[in-house]
Amino acid sequence: MSLKKRGASLLVGAGAITALVATSGTAHAADPVEPGGIDPSLTTINLLNINDFHGRIDTDGTGASGKAFACTVVETRAQLGEDSTALLSAGDNIGASPFTSASQEDLPTIQFLNTLGLEASAVGNHEFDRGFSDLTGRVSQAADFDLLGANVYERGTTTPALDEYSIVEVGGLKVGVVGAVTQQTPSLVSPQGVSGLDFGDPVEAVNRVAAQLKDGDATNGEADIVVAEYHEGATEGDDLTTLDAQVAAGGAFADIVNDTAGEVDAIFTGHTHKGYAWDAPAPDGGTRPIIQSNSYGDTLGQLQLGFDEETGEVTQYSATNVEVADPTDSCASNPTYTSASAIVDEAVATAGELGKKVIGTVSDDITTAHNDGARDNRQRESTLGNLTADIWLDALNQPGRGGADIGIMNPGGLRDELLYEPTGDEEPGEVTYAEAASINPFANTLMTVDLTGAQVVTLLEQQWQPEGSSRPFLKLGLSDNVTYTYDPDAAAGSRISSVSIDGEPLDEGATYTIASGSFLIGGGDNFTVLAEGSNAKDTGLIDTDAFVNYFGARDEVSPDHRKQAVAITDQPSELTAGDEVSFTASGFDLTSLGSPTNSEVEVFVGDDSVGTFPITAGLIQGVPTRNGTADISFTVPEQAGAPAGIAAAADDDTSQVRLVASPSDTEVSFPVTITADEPTSTTTDPTTSTTSDPTTSTSSDPSTSTSTSTSTSGTGTRTGTPTATSTSGTAPGTDGDVTGPVVETDDTTPGPGAGVVGSGLGLLLAAGAALAIAGARRTAGRRH
Repeated sequence: MSLKKRGASLLVGAGAITALVATSGTAHAADPVEPGGIDPSLTTINLLNINDFHGRIDTDGTGASGKAFACTVVETRAQLGEDSTALLSAGDNIGASPFTSASQEDLPTIQFLNTLGLEASAVGNHEFDRGFSDLTGRVSQAADFDLLGANVYERGTTTPALDEYSIVEVGGLKVGVVGAVTQQTPSLVSPQGVSGLDFGDPVEAVNRVAAQLKDGDATNGEADIVVAEYHEGATEGDDLTTLDAQVAAGGAFADIVNDTAGEVDAIFTGHTHKGYAWDAPAPDGGTRPIIQSNSYGDTLGQLQLGFDEETGEVTQYSATNVEVADPTDSCASNPTYTSASAIVDEAVATAGELGKKVIGTVSDDITTAHNDGARDNRQRESTLGNLTADIWLDALNQPGRGGADIGIMNPGGLRDELLYEPTGDEEPGEVTYAEAASINPFANTLMTVDLTGAQVVTLLEQQWQPEGSSRPFLKLGLSDNVTYTYDPDAAAGSRISSVSIDGEPLDEGATYTIASGSFLIGGGDNFTVLAEGSNAKDTGLIDTDAFVNYFGARDEVSPDHRKQAVAITDQPSELTAGDEVSFTASGFDLTSLGSPTNSEVEVFVGDDSVGTFPITAGLIQGVPTRNGTADISFTVPEQAGAPAGIAAAADDDTSQVRLVASPSDTEVSFPVTITADEPTSTTTDPTTSTTSDPTTSTSSDPSTSTSTSTSTSGTGTRTGTPTATSTSGTAPGTDGDVTGPVVETDDTTPGPGAGVVGSGLGLLLAAGAALAIAGARRTAGRRH
């Protein structure tokens, strides 16, 4: 396939583009009708569309999925008319593919789509998985269809790096197909592979090219009908199920709906793996179709356009998604189907030999987060995500490797599950090479990078994606030595409340070595702080190989249902012994297959259990969504304060509050400073007793000599009560026999023993304690 720049005239700046769009013709109104309902007086063209196919010619080792898809395309085309139908795509045809396709570098999938007659496709971000040179070399040479990216430019210029559009002849009409990819592509692929490119605003690019195709100038291309293929789509979210809700939410999809120029008659979208066929508002107040067809070839987009030859406009349309069904007998005699089926059979056989080697066993399912029966909920923590982070950390800590402190894994990189029940000829629990490769199909190399503790906090903050992102939150998988708490309602940049590494609070000034794939370390998925780290090193170890090695070194691998991040509202940082403390914790439960629902959480202050509290099951909406809530309220133990006899000059006690949920053993902790509640000191040596200063003592009753002994040394204020007290009389303000002790106030003038109740020994104890604490703090160091 030639990658010549069809219609790619010299590009203009953003201001000129805006002016060009503003002066172009307005859109005509089109009426939606039911499928097959186009007025016979109009010329009907049929456009079939896919998005996010991701090499799904085989999902179960039999090729059934690919054959079902092929038959659906063939039969739908036959029903609509071969000459009046074209097959198009919104991108991500390859990449993130199951083992059958991935093990053969997606060549079988490209051949399969060639055979089915795919004519033009927007490039998706996954077309860049192996770099731009691979896309324009190996992939483009194998593909018979045009690869379109109107918003992909050579770095620092407005020169198109790919074809911007393709003219497809359908039913005697020229259909201009304009392709554009999400502007977030550099954050979704290995940055090194696209370092020579700029990714511009996709809507501006589509509008610019559509205006050219409708300006009457044959030198820059002309089309009767223009359709946009955007590899960008409606935002994820359980509350975003309608077009109005999507537009109100703003972001890239709202821009597509609101700002795509009137020259565009229909809009296909992709990237977010959602299914919809909506009547979107057109610029003149009419409507036009906007469609996305789920993903993986499980539905086929079907768009019919009714073109008025006299006016040169589309005046009717129908849009729907056709469910892919099992092959029928009629397909068996269709040469297109039989050719596509043969490609699938050959690919399955080749992959079968490569992938049937057993690499290890699992004791139970280890999966991504699930939501209403569907896998791959990227907002949620998962057993598979955390295991993969463990594997990366383990790989980099093997002899001869550079070592690391923390492993991380992006949820979008987990493309399959580890299931206990066999999917092929293996025994229950056995994991094959094919299964491991299907989970990690990108062939990323493992890398390390050094971050400060403060940057680690930023890394966790960046799970909340930039405003306008298709996915508002991406939950990192974390190695099992990392836990954290967060406030989901806090402002951006301040949501992470505490982080623990190896059971100790994270040191923001220390250095931690992070292990992950090259995609993440390069700043992928908007985790830009990783690209800002220091001492980045590529180990050359492929992620799939690390996965295989991990299983090969163990008799069995089990799922870990401990959740590593818990939301806490009103998390305290300071406690006072004897005080009542209350806060709410939520998000105790994983949603991976087999994960238990936690019923209670025990809370510890230091080593002291302060109570067990029920966890109320149920989904909590928000970003991220979470399951399980506990209202926690307890009295801070008296022994949590400074030990008796330690002078007030010593620092306040530093401890941790730990939450341990049952039955999953989910555990998180956060540091607190604990202040003793008015500790009582007892003087037993008459030679060191403290005499009150009559100028500072107060008494409201001659029978009760009451004074306050206060230390102002150090940063805290402590109150002591000497043993020499009088219990005669009644305390002021009481109506019974309740009496209070005489409290003697130390002289506030600095001097021997000032601020310390007791002897010089007490002063030494206080000083020793302070030195010990300070010394312990000075020993905090780097983490490698």
